[in-house]
Amino acid sequence: MFQDSPIYDRLIAECGDVPAQVRREAERVNRELESVMRPLQSRGYGSGLDRPQQAPGNGWQRAALLPGPRPH
Repeated sequence: MFQDSPIYDRLIAECGDVPAQVRREAERVNRELESVMRPLQSRGYGSGLDRPQQAPGNGWQRAALLPGPRPH
């Protein structure tokens, strides 16, 4: 990826190839999530089309708090 880049090579030597480690971990988590979600998709939960749509404003909504001191 970074050819002829002595600064990058030195960072890799000192800290390890962090981008490659992160990429591998993200791929592992993605595979794990796919295996966990697979049973849900096979039961018809994957498309989202089979669930009724709620109108805007229905259901639970979090109220925003204004900045500043909060009452106890």
